[in-house]
Amino acid sequence: ALGWACWKTYLGRPETDKLRRTAMNLLGGGLYSAEHHADAASVMEAELSMMRRIGGSDNSDIFVAQTNLASTYQALGRLDQAMCLRREAYAGGLKLFGEEDNNVLSAANNYAKSLLTLKRSEEAKALLRKTMPVARRVLREEHRITLKMRWNYALALCCDPSATLDDVSEGVSTLEDAGRIARRVLGGAHPTTEGIENALRDAGAALAAREGDCVTSVCEAVAAVNLLDGS
Repeated sequence: ALGWACWKTYLGRPETDKLRRTAMNLLGGGLYSAEHHADAASVMEAELSMMRRIGGSDNSDIFVAQTNLASTYQALGRLDQAMCLRREAYAGGLKLFGEEDNNVLSAANNYAKSLLTLKRSEEAKALLRKTMPVARRVLREEHRITLKMRWNYALALCCDPSATLDDVSEGVSTLEDAGRIARRVLGGAHPTTEGIENALRDAGAALAAREGDCVTSVCEAVAAVNLLDGS
């Protein structure tokens, strides 16, 4: 309701007016929060298009708008579009803020997660191998972004169709360590902790199945336990 009220109030103002842009942002965010994702996408697409017209490619507001729209596309199941926007947001944020910025590291993790959703594990691994050391150095091991990066890296290792036994073993070890840290720092009931521990359970099952020769490949073991669910 607040978003609609703001939008109606400032609709007649020029595109360069800050209050008009704020009203559009509130409207899109409100629709997303209310799970009206299709309507939210329409508003956010218009917002991003407007920002590109008036702000240029280096406008930091574009980074935020791309991130928000990508999440909306993800919610709508428009996975390729979400991935493309997350790639653009990461590249743009890297140029604007540098590799050590919290938001850029978060954008890198979101991009990696989109790649995983599209089963592009090799690209996700390459991205995370480049960005995880930065997160561990700047944010430290205990930060939620670092933990999520390690979680996604473990998934990339385990869910690659060409994963070896060593890959899955590394994935399990990564999840074990990240899970211990998450439980200590965030608590056992935190969604990140629960997600890591669920992934660890499934990865452990895949590893045990492979070691016990219950399946012919790690890929089959991973598929059998739906390791990507809930990531």
